[in-house]
Amino acid sequence: MTSIIFYHNPRCSKSRETLALVKNTQHDVEIIKYLETAPSNETIKQLISQLGFTSARQLMRTKEKLYRELNLASEEDESALIAVMHANPSLIERPIVVANGKAAIGRPPESVLAIL
Repeated sequence: MTSIIFYHNPRCSKSRETLALVKNTQHDVEIIKYLETAPSNETIKQLISQLGFTSARQLMRTKEKLYRELNLASEEDESALIAVMHANPSLIERPIVVANGKAAIGRPPESVLAIL
């Protein structure tokens, strides 16, 4: 049986919907409340790769007030963007599901089914 890692924000309706969908697949699910336990810089790099993204910015919530306050739109250093996500995990897009060496963002929730 596939083991699934689920980066979860319980306050987010899409995260809750995606978690319910994943739990219905009968897979083992490890839930990480990433706002409480921020992913390391290395984990964030790995997630970016598993998602097939070419930039850390693709994993960021660019419409967040904090994104604007930190003036991240002009930041071009990938390592700096990753460090900011580690220090401010609310900037990480959610939810993220990792399974079978791949990752998917649950927006919409059904999009994660492709990697299970």
